[in-house]
Amino acid sequence: MSSPHLHPPMQACILDLDGTLVDTLGDFVAVLGLVLSDLGLPGVTRDFIEHTIGRGSEHLVRTTLAHVGADMGTQPELFERAWLLYQQHYAAVNGEHAAIYPGVVEGLEALRARGIPLAVLTNKPGAPARELLKRKGLDGYFQHVFGGDEFARKKPDPLPLLKTCEALGTPPSATWMVGDSRNDAEAAHAAGCPLVLVTYGYNHGEDIRAVPAHQHVDRLDAISAGVPS
Repeated sequence: MSSPHLHPPMQACILDLDGTLVDTLGDFVAVLGLVLSDLGLPGVTRDFIEHTIGRGSEHLVRTTLAHVGADMGTQPELFERAWLLYQQHYAAVNGEHAAIYPGVVEGLEALRARGIPLAVLTNKPGAPARELLKRKGLDGYFQHVFGGDEFARKKPDPLPLLKTCEALGTPPSATWMVGDSRNDAEAAHAAGCPLVLVTYGYNHGEDIRAVPAHQHVDRLDAISAGVPS
């Protein structure tokens, strides 16, 4: 349950990317369809992809190959082939089937107007993450953009959040994390960051409202409690 009166004042804000700022499900559907076709493997459903994304691109590719019955035990090179194809196709498709969620630009504008430093922290590799933000015109809002390949561990481990707090120069207790999944929640709780969860993203098929957070919001521009005006 949300508890707005418990919000510590926000000194900085870390935001997830896929499912929080941009709806990228269509990109993943297109890219994985191309990869599986190239490999002569059967396709997967949109629902499967929606429930699988969020733990990093390598995890998505491995889980998809296993789901379609690819035997990586007898074909250890299959993942490497699939991963190379995935990166090539994603670089071309990146952002083509993606859309900024309603309220995101307004929310970023409001935070920037209040002088709140912003960073993106995603499990997506850093290069395509920065390119996606650029293609969607969001790159100018963020002091830092960190991908899942830039630290020793990914969310839900707290390490990436702690490193991002260091880069922002703010303590975790005053650096809010905004995300859409249990990955973000576990990382924020472990790092000691106040947590806001958006209700519209990807959470492996689970209702995000059941995950404890300081606030659950339907739009990014609904975040206001604890932010100095």
